Amino acid sequence: MSDMARPVRLRDDLRDIAPYGAPQLDVPVRLNTNETATPPPDAFMHALAAQLPTLTLNRYPDRQHRDLRDRLAARVGKTGDELWAANGSNEILLQLFQAYGGPSRTLMYPHPSYSMYPELARTTLTRAVSFPLDEGYQLSKDTAAKAAESLKPDLIIVPSPNNPVGTLMSHDAIRALHDHSDALVIVDEAYIEFAAKEATALPLMDSLERLVIVRTFSKAFRLAGLRLGYLIAPAFVIDDLQTVRLPYHLDAIKQLAASTAIAHEDTFLTHRRQVSDERERLTARLRDRDDVSVYDSAANFFLLRCTTTNLFERLLEHGVLVRDFSSVAGLDGCVRVTIGTPEENDRFLHALTAVLETTERTGP
Repeated sequence: MSDMARPVRLRDDLRDIAPYGAPQLDVPVRLNTNETATPPPDAFMHALAAQLPTLTLNRYPDRQHRDLRDRLAARVGKTGDELWAANGSNEILLQLFQAYGGPSRTLMYPHPSYSMYPELARTTLTRAVSFPLDEGYQLSKDTAAKAAESLKPDLIIVPSPNNPVGTLMSHDAIRALHDHSDALVIVDEAYIEFAAKEATALPLMDSLERLVIVRTFSKAFRLAGLRLGYLIAPAFVIDDLQTVRLPYHLDAIKQLAASTAIAHEDTFLTHRRQVSDERERLTARLRDRDDVSVYDSAANFFLLRCTTTNLFERLLEHGVLVRDFSSVAGLDGCVRVTIGTPEENDRFLHALTAVLETTERTGP
């Protein structure tokens, strides 16, 4: 709609901004949003359905969601005062940016990484500056220290594993970000359950007073449709978020569903071995080729680089939807591929082979 047709003008800094979001297309194989391909366990669904009639939906839910916070805290060895939940990890990040960002404050984040970080900064009127990762999309402690010292941020955020590249942030690098700044350091662990147990930054919280960790139920817990994320942080951060959270922001059904999922955690996470095995199977197959490059990943996706023109569109012609990053600086020629079911993964391999063989015959 043109400005002339608008009865009220949008904020100037939001004009010409496209809404964030991956394509939601009706195709046979969707490997573009890092969801888990297998649905939640039947035992969870039955337990949740049995408890729904106990809810008093004519009343507001527990504003502080204390029961859920206590259950989450027990999982990570913290107290309920050090946990907070919201509608997806993105809302957790938004609340952190609202509380600690804003005009005259600066966010620092690595590039490449999750594209919502600068979006959230713009929405909260926070200045956003990026710094480049090292070769292979790694972050050394020296690079981390130099970036923190030179940019002097108020907020630092790093994803581990990194979306879209799949690499982990070392503990040394996270410590350097903290010790060489006065910033609140946010480690986004949306995919941490797919990595080795020692990868989490959780043990660093005992010695780093400005470190917080954000997680989600959308990935390993197979509950993307639930939209629930949570924060592990010092109690003062949880207190500060009370000033920006909306009233009754976490509904009663969501609180119940999350608590029920925690009770069935062992069953929920059994699929992680299949995801890991499928990731290794796919990447091994692709590394046998000399016309693509595949990067190591600790998540439920991997990054693939190919010189073939319009790889995203050509895969889509075969009914396979991946995430296109080919036009992003530093990710030229790259697509991100979510690990799906074995059948979906086979269809991806067949589609990619067909595209690459056609390219060999006709040229890019």
